[in-house]
Amino acid sequence: MSPFVRLSRPAIVGIAEALEAGRLILPVSAVSLCTYVPEEGLAAVAWELNHLHQQGMAPRQLAYMLKLLAEERAASQAKQDQVDLVWTGPEVPGTESRDTGIVVRELFSSAQHSVLISSFAIDQGAKGYDLFHPLAQRMDVNPNLQVRMFLNVKRKYQDRTPAAVLLRQFAETFRQHVWPGQRLPEVFHDPRTMLMTAESNACLHAKCVVVDEERLLITSANFTEAAHERNIEAGVLMRDRVMARAIRSQFEMLVARKLIKRVSGL
Repeated sequence: MSPFVRLSRPAIVGIAEALEAGRLILPVSAVSLCTYVPEEGLAAVAWELNHLHQQGMAPRQLAYMLKLLAEERAASQAKQDQVDLVWTGPEVPGTESRDTGIVVRELFSSAQHSVLISSFAIDQGAKGYDLFHPLAQRMDVNPNLQVRMFLNVKRKYQDRTPAAVLLRQFAETFRQHVWPGQRLPEVFHDPRTMLMTAESNACLHAKCVVVDEERLLITSANFTEAAHERNIEAGVLMRDRVMARAIRSQFEMLVARKLIKRVSGL
């Protein structure tokens, strides 16, 4: 492995600028590099620079190569800064993760234009109210905030109740025991789960949140208190417009093609 890989970005830039300005003369010595490189890496970096020079690279060429490396390092760090591990479960010392419940509340509280939620399961009663209260409150104070929820509406095994009745019951339960706000979100379901055939084994199982087409949480956690506070769940929070828009587009295309349908009354 090249010793440049182990150098910090400021050290790489410092060497490049010194080569360009003529403050470093090739072949270099370890002493001449001590301003830019930690002591433990002096000999290796000096050898690498001199070796590349012997292969025919001039100071300006070396400086250009080092600046490219520094730019790649900066871009890589910026990309890492756009992604966070989101976790529910026991805290492990030394890991870097954010709490699922806290992340979701922050996403809801900061939403300006649109929120998309997909979940296999949701809580009812006090637990459901607590989970959705930040978003319901945001909707009530911001009439321009559009919220769409994609939820699994499943008939029980061997339940012969007509689909229209099950959907009406679901809508009533959602209004009375799930949603704490005055404005209701638009709620969609997969009609295949209502069928009384082999296709009814399908379910809407995706768990994700997209906010303002800018931030995206993909997670194993359902919208339940257990998933946000007690289970072991893992997810990824991304600040990426391209990916956020791609996920939202996937759901919107299903709606446009009527493969996913809105729950009447919601």
